[in-house]
Amino acid sequence: MFDDRRQAARKLRQARVRGKLRGDTARPRLCVFRSEKHIYVQVIADDSGQTLFATSTLAPSVRDQVKKPASVAAAKAVGEIVGKLCIEKGIKAAVFDRNGFLYHGRVRAVAEGAREAGLKI
Repeated sequence: MFDDRRQAARKLRQARVRGKLRGDTARPRLCVFRSEKHIYVQVIADDSGQTLFATSTLAPSVRDQVKKPASVAAAKAVGEIVGKLCIEKGIKAAVFDRNGFLYHGRVRAVAEGAREAGLKI
């Protein structure tokens, strides 16, 4: 029952945040999903409704770098990879969508990693 309330509260926060954010091809939305074991990041252009690219701690490039996929270090590595991919594709800025999760820990590490790679969030 506790999990249902937590899930419902996250969905409310997600809807509130998503109503204020909008990504386009020039400045896409960087959407983060955090599970207990892994972290997933998508870069989405909302005007065309396309996912430009995605990565997670399940990707081979991240799996080789970190030992524990549920750690802040793994989340930061995913953020750095996403930032580098954005820069390679010519995307200099993005809108950060925390997807209803609180901005601390692994979610914050993704944003910091992307910023360190040169992406403006």
